[in-house]
Amino acid sequence: MPDYHDDLRLAHVLADAADASTMERFKALDLKVETKPDMTPVSEADKSAEELIRGQLQRARPRDAVLGEEFGSEGSGPRRWIIDPIDGTKNYVRGVPVWATLIALMERGAGGDRPVVGLVSAPALGRRWWAAEGLGAFTGRSLTSASRLHASQVGSIQDASFAYSSLTGWEERGKLAGFLDLSRDCWRTRAYGDFWPYMLVAEGAVDICAEPELSLWDMAACAVIVQEAGGRFTGLDGRPGPHSGNAAASNGLLHEDLLSYVGDDRS
Repeated sequence: MPDYHDDLRLAHVLADAADASTMERFKALDLKVETKPDMTPVSEADKSAEELIRGQLQRARPRDAVLGEEFGSEGSGPRRWIIDPIDGTKNYVRGVPVWATLIALMERGAGGDRPVVGLVSAPALGRRWWAAEGLGAFTGRSLTSASRLHASQVGSIQDASFAYSSLTGWEERGKLAGFLDLSRDCWRTRAYGDFWPYMLVAEGAVDICAEPELSLWDMAACAVIVQEAGGRFTGLDGRPGPHSGNAAASNGLLHEDLLSYVGDDRS
């Protein structure tokens, strides 16, 4: 099995630089915000953080490809870094501390591209999570000061905590009825949003979460962290990994139950 220790260390270096950049502009009164063609906001901080990460990757991994939310795809080859400079930009621009930089490394294999390194850094929360294939998932301040993550052992939907982002996407996908059935049958539901539900699944604090519409940069880092914590990460179609344009994550024990409510096979 390949050794991803060096890539994981690099991801931490990249995140340290991004955290310093994004925190410097967080709650700035003169923060510049624009609207992208898809009608989502982008701030100067998003662009600066991605440019910073790309610059460091160019120096440290010049042969690797890069895909970022703000500046698209660059390069080709079997290894590709996936960057979301600020996941939760709407929170960021309103001063809500729930946002993070997401960094992942995907590698091409016989079964296609798969995420092998993932890091999620939420500096305004003072939290960071990371994982690498075969090395487990962790949270802490640094590689040397961390605790291992384990998904929960809850085995019943009636005892499960379910996290989500919003209702509108489920309605647009025609799955609002299943979503509402799931929320009624669960022990608890909360709309934490963005990266955070997946990290809570990895921590064992939440048992299931799902979102109806996502991009690769929203999911790649989260997928490997959830999986290395002992959970499952698929699309709503059940396809493993971050390739379906949407996501279902669980502690593993509840995954088929989750998909029975909101999966693509539900009638």
